Amino acid sequence: MKQTRTFVVHVEDQPGVLDRVASLFRRRSYNIDSLNVGRTHEEGISRMTIVCETDASVARRIEANLYRLVNVLRVDDITDSPRVERNLALIKVSAGPDVRPQVLQILSTVGARAVDLGPDSVVVEATGTHEEIERLAAVLAPFGILEMVQTGLVAMTRAAERPQLSRGEAA
Repeated sequence: MKQTRTFVVHVEDQPGVLDRVASLFRRRSYNIDSLNVGRTHEEGISRMTIVCETDASVARRIEANLYRLVNVLRVDDITDSPRVERNLALIKVSAGPDVRPQVLQILSTVGARAVDLGPDSVVVEATGTHEEIERLAAVLAPFGILEMVQTGLVAMTRAAERPQLSRGEAA
């Protein structure tokens, strides 16, 4: 059964690595729903978050094929792991002086913020799940969305709970 799967791929920060990873998906006719790449805290290592819809058997093949690429250091399918995931969206909304207070009130209610104010528009910054971004866009649509862009998903497994120390143990 197909499901949306999330892969975290650590790669060497070298020219051409993104092309090789994307080409692997293209050659095997796997569609990428979301792709985000950025540097990590480790020098020379980048992290890709790749989201695609596939079944478990194809996911295992994707993972094995990614490991065959020279610059791939680690692949984790975090689909079934507890995780934190976020998208970033910038939304330019038509908002003249007459409706701007309404738009700003909506933003404060949902935790988004205005990052640019023009005479007749507001640029909104919002982070959240894909569904949260879509709900915000639906609420702002009646005002008139002039432009919208989203990053790809970034995801990280949740922090492990710290084990309870027994009495007398140092922290």
